[in-house]
Amino acid sequence: MVKYTPGRYTATTVLPSASRHLVSRFSYGVTPALVAEVDAAGGARAWWEQQIATAYDDPDAIAAEADWWPNQHYDALTIWQRQQAGTEGSWDVMSDYSRRLVARRIISPRQVLEVMTEFFEAHFHVPTSADNPPFWRVPYGDVIRAGALGRFEDLLQATITHPAMLLYLDGATSTKAHPNENLGRELLELHTLGVGNYTEDDVKNAARILTGFRVDMWRTWAASYQTKDHWTGPVTVVGFSDPNASADGRAVTRGLLTYLAHHPATAQRLARKLAIKFVRDDPPQSLIDRLAQVYLDNDTAIVPVLRALIDSAEFKASIGMKTRDPGEDVVATYRALGVQLQAPTADSSAANATIWQADSLGLRPMAWPTPDGQPIDNTAWATPSRVLASMEMHWAMSGTWWPNQDLAYLSPTQWLPQRSLPFRDLVDHLSRTIHGRASTASTLKICSTAVSVLPVEVITPAHGLVKWGFPRLLAALLDHPNHYER
Repeated sequence: MVKYTPGRYTATTVLPSASRHLVSRFSYGVTPALVAEVDAAGGARAWWEQQIATAYDDPDAIAAEADWWPNQHYDALTIWQRQQAGTEGSWDVMSDYSRRLVARRIISPRQVLEVMTEFFEAHFHVPTSADNPPFWRVPYGDVIRAGALGRFEDLLQATITHPAMLLYLDGATSTKAHPNENLGRELLELHTLGVGNYTEDDVKNAARILTGFRVDMWRTWAASYQTKDHWTGPVTVVGFSDPNASADGRAVTRGLLTYLAHHPATAQRLARKLAIKFVRDDPPQSLIDRLAQVYLDNDTAIVPVLRALIDSAEFKASIGMKTRDPGEDVVATYRALGVQLQAPTADSSAANATIWQADSLGLRPMAWPTPDGQPIDNTAWATPSRVLASMEMHWAMSGTWWPNQDLAYLSPTQWLPQRSLPFRDLVDHLSRTIHGRASTASTLKICSTAVSVLPVEVITPAHGLVKWGFPRLLAALLDHPNHYER
């Protein structure tokens, strides 16, 4: 009878369980390089604080990360002119935007910043698949990245009147004669207070306040403020009131957004979303209340809320309770396999193919079609079809079959930590590398069964496993539940 006693290849170091939990939730996958970085910082919490403190230290380096698509630097008019000339559509610019997001998540050393940028791009969601926003969508993402670790009020002010948001939710065409309610409604329902905390009159008055912000659609795409289009007259939104007498309504807009950012209902909504994202799908109300109070006590600053979250008993007890979504699975698989992503030279290059991989799993980044942003709960992504699609992607990448251009995979011999070792020790090394944790008897049994190799069998570069069976071994580890955990 085969005994599946796991090996212990301790030369490949791992983080303690609690540290791995923190780093996993605030990165796109624990790698050997990230383990070394955490150790050098003095532990997971020290690493997290270091990530926060240095997130914006080198703006040039941030701008240079995966800067492989020139169209990401075009202004709105240039994108429009190129589309009109048949050179390149705005939808192509948006595909490249999604590609750059994925590439940054794979390669960036600023993992906490990337995770929080994704969180707030989803909260203030402007789909890359929408018709008009693409002309302003790249700078919109840059605005969110610049404020992702700052104050929520500043993010609210920067996003709600940004041309991309105005184009998406019809604020760019809203006038005093015909106020469009879309932006006013989503401001209250999605971006701040939440359902049940406002009335239809509040929506109407929010829409009136937001009139005047314009974009010159189908011509120059220039953004401006037109006082002739601003609705004037007394307004009340929840507990905010203003005579709104000036033709220039930008001051009353700022006042409304400041009020909404500091409202207790906004604090509750944001605290709940953060707890669902980083703790569990059903966070206790007691945790939400504590996080909301921290938010209010710190002038809407996000980092103090995150500190309170990761210090909470609820966070510490939530190991294994979050599942990676399609985009996270793609990124984590590249990182787990140690793939070196390179600048694309063709449509089939790996950096371009990443969004097709995410599509096959269910959704490319920032393409969720409605303004509520993609789901952050497990249920949405824990489906049989998603698992089968993930397994297909894992298999293709384990065998280095696709993508296979402009990237560097590790060869089977490069995966071997030494020229000769028992299979169970190899599995432990791979588990430590791919899962960020030591192997178990169950992991060993799965791997042994997948490749028909006994735990005590000695693996050398000449062994059949290395010559032709390694893709199946890697795929077995990528298909393991550990790889789906975030």
